[in-house]
Amino acid sequence: MKAAVIEKPNELKVQSIEDPTPKAGEVVVKVDACGICGTDIHVFRGEFAPTKYPIVPGHEFCGEVVDLAAGVKNLRVGDFVAVDPSLFDGSCRQCRAGHFNLCENWNAIGVGSANGASAEFVAVPAANAFRLPAEIPRDWGALVEPLSCAVHGLDMVDARVGGEWLIYGAGTMGLMLGQLVRHSAGPSRIDVVERNPARHELAKRLAADSVAATADELDHAGGWDVVIDATGVVPAIEDGLRRVARGGTFLMFGVANADATATFSPFRVYNDEIKIVGSMAILHSFERALSLLVKGVIDRKAMITTQFSLDDYPKALDAFLAGRGLKTQVKPGT
Repeated sequence: MKAAVIEKPNELKVQSIEDPTPKAGEVVVKVDACGICGTDIHVFRGEFAPTKYPIVPGHEFCGEVVDLAAGVKNLRVGDFVAVDPSLFDGSCRQCRAGHFNLCENWNAIGVGSANGASAEFVAVPAANAFRLPAEIPRDWGALVEPLSCAVHGLDMVDARVGGEWLIYGAGTMGLMLGQLVRHSAGPSRIDVVERNPARHELAKRLAADSVAATADELDHAGGWDVVIDATGVVPAIEDGLRRVARGGTFLMFGVANADATATFSPFRVYNDEIKIVGSMAILHSFERALSLLVKGVIDRKAMITTQFSLDDYPKALDAFLAGRGLKTQVKPGT
């Protein structure tokens, strides 16, 4: 089969490799669509510690089950599925406490040591594959994984109905978070900081009451009850921490470089009782995200703006880095 293979950091080739065969408890999925996100860039550049090379990247994906190991009961050949890429040992201290996303031996399809879905086929644990309605466009199924990360992010926020929210970043994740907040948190207002003016109109249509290039332009005294960083950019994080209202919460959702540092006022965190929480990947949120996607809670069509063939995987990376549009996908069947 054909696959994009990162041989080592910053070295990628689209080449032929052996077709996967399902081991015990696994199925083989023919990939319909695979999204690209910031973590894929970290994997490509060698900036993500758990990654083992060579690796086929790709952890946001969907497709059709074409083979399964003996004994698999929950799926059949022909099922259209979205796949939770999370892999964990189930026996470490964090797993025993139910914190599977914090597994001490954490792994993930396309990110850690297991080959991912930037390929024609991928083998996955049957327990990680969830059926989607056959009638929805197949491109949409690859949105379940990023949406499940957003669902988990909001799980980490103790927010009151009627609160005021500020989101940094109107990319795919910022807009998914905004739409989820609008649907589930009963906000009195959602404001968005986005430096790219081309994204302002869509942010207003999907989630935001106001959008500006800086928080200063929003002219909101007293701060916001919940501030979310969906950029991973240190200046945005530092600015956002200053915007949290007394008694409010800051959600560190965006993925910063592992060696990045940010400056903030410990006194203000203490004196204003500010909560700073992180959100790592997926935890008990994949099936809920799938249900929300099928229900239409997010504008699925608006999220996907750029698609490439598998042969053009390097161009897909370039498009993502250029910030053109929102979700960039690779479609191995084209």
